[in-house]
Amino acid sequence: MKKTLIIGATPDPSRYAYLAANKLVRFGHEIVNVGIKKGEVAGVQIEKPGDIHTDIDTVTLYVGTYNQPPLYDYILGTNPKRIIFNPGTENPELEAMAGKKGIETVEGCTLVMLSTGEF
Repeated sequence: MKKTLIIGATPDPSRYAYLAANKLVRFGHEIVNVGIKKGEVAGVQIEKPGDIHTDIDTVTLYVGTYNQPPLYDYILGTNPKRIIFNPGTENPELEAMAGKKGIETVEGCTLVMLSTGEF
């Protein structure tokens, strides 16, 4: 299964990041929750961006484009195989930076991708 880093994790059950975390776990994926909110989602504590995880397959973004620049080094430092830009997180600058490092970028919805088997 694909270890997935969720950027923008939140304990708020009305948010898509919360739904994605739970669905990822239900589908057997290990997750790492990173965000500014305290708490846990799907049984996994939310941590602040800090220590770089080096075993990440996929980063899925739930942080708006304007809040992403301070996270560029953190996201790219994990050296994931791909980054999923969920609706509202599309960012040509970060996509270009990822492409230069050989990281696949996908503009899509993690929830839909899981439901259709495209994840």
